[in-house]
Amino acid sequence: MSDREIKSFLASLQMVEGRSKLTAETYRFEINSLKRWAEEEELDIKALSQNELVEYLEWRRKTQNIDSRSIAKAISALRSWYNFLIAEGMREENPANALEAPKKPKRLPSVHSRQTVDTLLASIDTDNDYGLRDRALFELIYSSGLRVSEAVGLNMDDLYIDDGIARVFGKGKKERLSLFGEAAQLWLRKYLSEARPRLVGKRRSEALFISRLGKRISRKGIWKNYAMLTRQIGMSSKLHTLRHSFATEMLAGGADLRSVQELMGHADLATTQIYTHVNNSQLRENHDKYMPV
Repeated sequence: MSDREIKSFLASLQMVEGRSKLTAETYRFEINSLKRWAEEEELDIKALSQNELVEYLEWRRKTQNIDSRSIAKAISALRSWYNFLIAEGMREENPANALEAPKKPKRLPSVHSRQTVDTLLASIDTDNDYGLRDRALFELIYSSGLRVSEAVGLNMDDLYIDDGIARVFGKGKKERLSLFGEAAQLWLRKYLSEARPRLVGKRRSEALFISRLGKRISRKGIWKNYAMLTRQIGMSSKLHTLRHSFATEMLAGGADLRSVQELMGHADLATTQIYTHVNNSQLRENHDKYMPV
């Protein structure tokens, strides 16, 4: 198997199936891993049987100690790869279709209270352009429940600040309208009028959020800035927790599941329903903490 065939597979993932760049990179890793294993076993990767794929997954589990979530991801990559080979006329059946992905353990997402988020956001130093940008960015993510990739992809003409609306392209490039509140409006206006013109300088950029280099800020840059912020105040938190907190706050405030599903950009209502379990978990914690004995 040539590297050109793998490149064609990755191009098909993005251009034909509409998969994200991150998914394509994950699948690249998985197929290259399978290729190395097949070469060591002196097998043809295109002609592997279901049993041989089972042996490969078991080898990964034992030698690399990967969990059930990673196994499920690998199986998804294998199914896509062999579907590609079938479409290209290099294979007649998909040996990965019969593989059973292990059930993923259900884990409730971590969330922060509104007071905790307010404390976190208030700790941002807004006396400089980068602080103004980060305050506007994190306020928007929290107020809208955006994914980091969605915030990165925002352009200037996606923002309708007076209406509190942002046009967002989520997973699979699906477009939706996301709403944000007054606090996000306030900090976005300050960022747009003060910080962004200085950050972009004489360059031309359609991106809403600008990096130190005057270009579109990256996901890594956002994660790094958020991690640095939480360390400074001695807080343990991941950036995606702001999105989780948004959903939990919406449901706790009385919003219906369908509305939250639409705002979050969830394809499946079951994904949104997990936040009702978060609410129940918090109720139990508060009951145990404050209920008199």
